[in-house]
Amino acid sequence: MGNVKTILSEYGKKLVTSGLVVGAGGNLSMRDGDYMYISPSGFDLQDIKDEDWVKVNIATGEVLSELKPSSELHMHLQCFRKRDDINSVLHAHPSYSVGVSSTGKEIPSMFPDFPAMIKNIKYLDYMIPTTNILADAVGDVIHETDVVVMRNHGVLTVGTSMKEAYFFMQLTEEAAKVYTISSSVGEPRILTENECSDLKNLSSEKFRAKLLKESQ
Repeated sequence: MGNVKTILSEYGKKLVTSGLVVGAGGNLSMRDGDYMYISPSGFDLQDIKDEDWVKVNIATGEVLSELKPSSELHMHLQCFRKRDDINSVLHAHPSYSVGVSSTGKEIPSMFPDFPAMIKNIKYLDYMIPTTNILADAVGDVIHETDVVVMRNHGVLTVGTSMKEAYFFMQLTEEAAKVYTISSSVGEPRILTENECSDLKNLSSEKFRAKLLKESQ
């Protein structure tokens, strides 16, 4: 793995330039041994310098930096504590994903990459952000999924690498966008369970997934 803080700074900028967050919205973190580095509270993600990332002890939650960590700190800690394979956590507010999920619907599979690369998505009804109630709810489902959609709020993705977590975020938002566009034109054709199962079992997709997990 490369320098954790440099990777975080890179992806903080990507989240903003890709439109997945606006201004100081969203937060991200990475594991570094027994510690994690998380975005500081109140910062525009594209303005965070390497030295600004806040160091936190994963086991105790002790903050080891002068800057205040993101208000969603406990949600990130839950992810790292629940699964040893999680090295990166992203939380963003992608417009189409929030829009679709706020209607009570789920984001359907409409193109191959989505069901092939994302095993399943967990949906949480609205809870007040930054609370332990929300953090605990994420902790309750994160062992089953890499993507959590919080209705009327945003999306959380996790990965063995930041590249993987970011790719899951992009795919989820693209799926929501395609569904929104197709719904405005007519009745969308959604891939069947059998079609999704076939896609998950393609050797080419399994190879892509393996490469993604091994990347930084």
